[in-house]
Amino acid sequence: LMISVFHVLSLSLWPLLMSLAVLVMFISLYLSMKVGFNLLMLITILVILNWFKDVSRESDLLMEHSFLNNVFFKTGMILFITSEIMFFVSFFWCYFDFVLVVDMELGGVWPPKGVQSINPFSIPLLNTMILLSSGVLITWSHFSILNNDWYFSVVTLAITLILGIYFLFIQFQEYVDATYTFMSSGYGSIFFLATGFHGFHVLLGCVLITASLIRMVLLNCDALSHYNFEFSAWYWHFVDVVWLFLFIFIYWWGY
Repeated sequence: LMISVFHVLSLSLWPLLMSLAVLVMFISLYLSMKVGFNLLMLITILVILNWFKDVSRESDLLMEHSFLNNVFFKTGMILFITSEIMFFVSFFWCYFDFVLVVDMELGGVWPPKGVQSINPFSIPLLNTMILLSSGVLITWSHFSILNNDWYFSVVTLAITLILGIYFLFIQFQEYVDATYTFMSSGYGSIFFLATGFHGFHVLLGCVLITASLIRMVLLNCDALSHYNFEFSAWYWHFVDVVWLFLFIFIYWWGY
């Protein structure tokens, strides 16, 4: 009875490789080893895609996932997103500490003297519209799956992915054109930390959407079985909401 209810995981190196790649990646970031960081980020993305492929194979080909397994998957994803929320709460906590109690060393004002913050109604507003549009499209894709409309589910998800990549490109241009750096007082530090980690999460969301899009094109998703897409959509909506808070408090209020 236990064998029919629970799926016993086969041996896999992906959890170990993922943990080591992420650990060394952030050590590399701390030591400012940019080339090593980019390489490790690529390795992390490849590990995610291969791990995703193995889980999909267990579900679609081997039929090893029971209803209880899917409940555990949903619970795990909810807990993961909750941990990510707390991760960003720490950044906002630090930001509000800077803003509400401004040190005299920063000139008694926020943003600090000598720092020209980015106009929130230029690139940040454009990025906001891009992410909100992508959130609408991925929701449209979800409803299309529920109605077994393969064409619109694929097209809207593909456009969502394109918008996510476009967001990252514009954010990179924003960093290049910024008049301050990570070392420009507390403002530069919290700005690049918060928005940079959000950009990393957008990249991770694009990876998840890419895997879901591949499965969708291969007709491995339908109205009754699309947990992988559902998790990707949850994560993408989380990324959208975090960006709204970043836009309101760091870009708009901080301007």
